[in-house]
Amino acid sequence: MWRARLAAASFALIATSAASAEDLRIAVGGRGIGETFVAEVGYKAGLFKRHDLVLDIFYTDGGGETQQAVISNSAQVGIAAGFLGAIGVFAKGAPVRIIGGSYTGGAQVFWYVPADSPIRAPQDLAGKTVAYSNNGSSTHAGVLALQKHYNIAFKPTPTGNAAATMTATMSGQVDVGWAGAPFGVAELEAGKIRLIMKSSDAPDFDKQTSRVIIANADGLKARSDVFARFMRGYRDSLAFIYSTPAGLAAYAAFAKLPEAAAKRALHEFLPLAAVDPDRISGIEEVMADAIAFKFISAPLTKDELAELIQIPEPRR
Repeated sequence: MWRARLAAASFALIATSAASAEDLRIAVGGRGIGETFVAEVGYKAGLFKRHDLVLDIFYTDGGGETQQAVISNSAQVGIAAGFLGAIGVFAKGAPVRIIGGSYTGGAQVFWYVPADSPIRAPQDLAGKTVAYSNNGSSTHAGVLALQKHYNIAFKPTPTGNAAATMTATMSGQVDVGWAGAPFGVAELEAGKIRLIMKSSDAPDFDKQTSRVIIANADGLKARSDVFARFMRGYRDSLAFIYSTPAGLAAYAAFAKLPEAAAKRALHEFLPLAAVDPDRISGIEEVMADAIAFKFISAPLTKDELAELIQIPEPRR
């Protein structure tokens, strides 16, 4: 009898746990670029299930596409969305809120040419086509910041995700491609491509948070606790990946890199401070760029910024 009661109680506990699990669709901009590994690696390791979440993760061709998925509520959360793009659509009344930083600084995204290209330096880019993923993405903001920094009239050109951009660049459809570590690092080391510039070359841009985690505003208002649990799982995932051998191995498998190369990618191009979700930096510079690049016509007010940026349970 007691065994039957124990089995019934266990079944009830499992059923209650399953019933309490919440579903979230997660749009991630550009699989394999930068910090786009966090949600998938953490979910496969069970770190979101601890917070009673079931994630449906899908990948887009860039931050602009991720942003549109969140606006339409086909995804409730978007990762690696451009900060400038989020500011722009928020100012126009779109239901987008920022619930975390995704990447701060400019060391991770770079622009390159095929090894036999006559382009040797940014000064050779006048009149050339220079790739970015899509409008509103961090690569869009980066290429505009570099154009402003170097004061060279090249032609920013949307080319989609990093893999499509590599094909377009190597086949001559675009003069200069973009990539985000770890993608493209192997080609650099093999001498197939040459680095021309990085986002960090533009000093103001290098201080800024360029990519953010966004949420659908209506969903955030209705289910604030669910989004708080998501951010707990995201923080747990970063701790697992950066602090444990199992996490490094899981990241290496995701990135399809030897563990030594994966470790280098994390520490050199994707340091933990850069992917800290509780860090939003350089807001004044971001706002100035948003105006200069015509994402907005006037700075957001203090109250508007407080409405836009709503990080659940920030650690600092």
